[in-house]
Amino acid sequence: MSNIYLGYHFTVEPKELGSEILIAELGEKAFESFTETENGISAFVKKDLWDENILDDIYILQSQEFKIEYTVEEIDQVNWNEEWEKNFEAIDVDGKCHVRAPFHPKTNAEFDIVIEPKMSFGTGHHETTHMMIQHLLEIDVKDLKTLDMGCGTAILAILAEMKGAKPIDAIDIDNWCYLNSIENAERNNCQHISVYEGDAALLTNKKYDLIIANINRNILLNDMQSYADCLNPKGILLLSGFYEEDIPFINASCTEKGLTYVKKFQRNNWVSLKYVN
Repeated sequence: MSNIYLGYHFTVEPKELGSEILIAELGEKAFESFTETENGISAFVKKDLWDENILDDIYILQSQEFKIEYTVEEIDQVNWNEEWEKNFEAIDVDGKCHVRAPFHPKTNAEFDIVIEPKMSFGTGHHETTHMMIQHLLEIDVKDLKTLDMGCGTAILAILAEMKGAKPIDAIDIDNWCYLNSIENAERNNCQHISVYEGDAALLTNKKYDLIIANINRNILLNDMQSYADCLNPKGILLLSGFYEEDIPFINASCTEKGLTYVKKFQRNNWVSLKYVN
């Protein structure tokens, strides 16, 4: 099989939600890797697996709610490690926590987390991850039963275990994230993380002392009742994945469910909120 790829470069408006939906739909096709760009995403498919109708039933491309344009180029012999190194930047939080790929040098940070970025590379969510790490660094999580909802690469679950939280459930609806989270938990010698593939339906009859949810506004609002229902008394809820202008919607949802606002972090226009039960 040839190693020639076709690269589809999409500009997406609005970017955050549109890119997430687009990646999910393209992932059902032969596209095997994605990079986040300044204005959207790039998606890569082996030429041997491509056909001219590959985008015909991608629903979001027909949606009036999003403006999406794209160009296509042929790429010979893609070196994915090189792509990762170009697009995935290590995260250094206050000198205390370092999140890096295997090709990044180790630092003297107290918490050194190594993940294989694979399809999750890009810089767009570093602000939200950074702020969630800041919250976790401030909290005594020892022996707290913890949920990392929408775990992605399981960075936050891994940090929680490093700080003494246990047991920990990490959940993601995406199969690749599920598999990659298992790999990263093993890579960091975690013993107390259980990874599940699914959504908030898995939370029925569950109880947690700490819930971490770094997803996006729409999913958070849709699932907020589930989070509130499974949060123990005096439990902590950490939320991110949304913008400053989304705070009134998030806060209203949390308040009506009996949760109390505690603290906010902000980086650029991204925010992260802390609530207690």
